[in-house]
Amino acid sequence: MDRRTFLKKSCGGMVVVSCPGLNMTEKNKKIRFGLITDLHFARKEKWETRYYEQSKQKLQDAITVFNDEKVDFLIELGDLKDQGTPPDKVQTLSFLDEIENTLQTFNGPVYHVLGNHDMDSISKQDYLAHTRSWNDAKGKTYYSFVRDKFKFIVLDGNFNEDSSDYNCGNFQWTKAMIPDDQKMWLQKELENSKYPVIIFVHQLLDAFSGISRDVCILNADEIVQILERSKNVIAVFQGHHHYGHYSFKDGIHYFTMKGMIEGSLPENNSFAVVEIDEDANIYLDGYFKCEDKIMRKS
Repeated sequence: MDRRTFLKKSCGGMVVVSCPGLNMTEKNKKIRFGLITDLHFARKEKWETRYYEQSKQKLQDAITVFNDEKVDFLIELGDLKDQGTPPDKVQTLSFLDEIENTLQTFNGPVYHVLGNHDMDSISKQDYLAHTRSWNDAKGKTYYSFVRDKFKFIVLDGNFNEDSSDYNCGNFQWTKAMIPDDQKMWLQKELENSKYPVIIFVHQLLDAFSGISRDVCILNADEIVQILERSKNVIAVFQGHHHYGHYSFKDGIHYFTMKGMIEGSLPENNSFAVVEIDEDANIYLDGYFKCEDKIMRKS
C-alpha cells in the first residue's frame, strides 16, 4: 500500500482508496490544487478539540501529498495561526513565521486567504509582511488570478460594520463584512472574466442554507446576488466553520472545508486535492476527515 493510499482516510478513520470518478485521466484533467484551512498554529497547550502545535505536522503531511501529486498551486482559507495567552505581538508573529515557513515547502505557488484569527494581536499589514502569496497576490488581502482558463477570486471579509479593518484583535468575529469598494471590485472582476470563476473566502457566504448567521458574512446575501448575476461562478470554497458544510444554489456550489486544527494525530487531519476538468466539473479528493465530493457543473 503506497503512502497516498495510506494517508487517504475518511469515514471515521478507515483506510480507503479514492472514490470512483475522482481519479481523472490525463486527457480530462484541467487544473488541480491543494486546499487547507483553519490551522490555528500556535505553541500552546490544546484547548478542547483544538491541538494547536500539531497543525505543523498536519500541514507537513498535507504538503507531502500535494508535492507527490504535483498539484498546480496550494491555497489556505484563513486562520493560519493563533495567539498565546496572554496575547503578545512578537510571539504571535513567531507563530506566523514558523507555520509560513512550513507552508512554503510546497513546490509551487502558495496563496493566502485572510481569516479573523490572522488579525489576533497583529494588523493586516503585519500579516502581509510575514507571509508570501504568489506573484501579483503578494501584499494584497483580496485579489484574483487566472490559471488554465479558470479565474480564481480571493475575498477578504475581515472588516467591521463601519468598513474598518479587523486589527490587533479589535473586532467581533461574528460581525464580518465585505465593504463597498471590495464589492465594486468583485463586480468588475466578474464582468471582465471570460472564464469560469471559483471564489475563495474565509467566512461563509451561504447564509441562505440554514447555517448559523454567526459564521457568515453580514452582507452575504448581497454578495451571493452579485455572484449569481454574473452567471460564471461555479463554486465558493470557505473555511471558518470547522465542522464543514455544503450547499448549492442557482448553479453555485458552496463547500466549507473542515478545520485542520480539530482533533489529534495520527487519525485526525483535513485537507484535499481539488481537480477541475475542462467542463468545469469539480472533483474533491478528501483526506482524513475531509470527505470526497463531486460537484458537477449544472
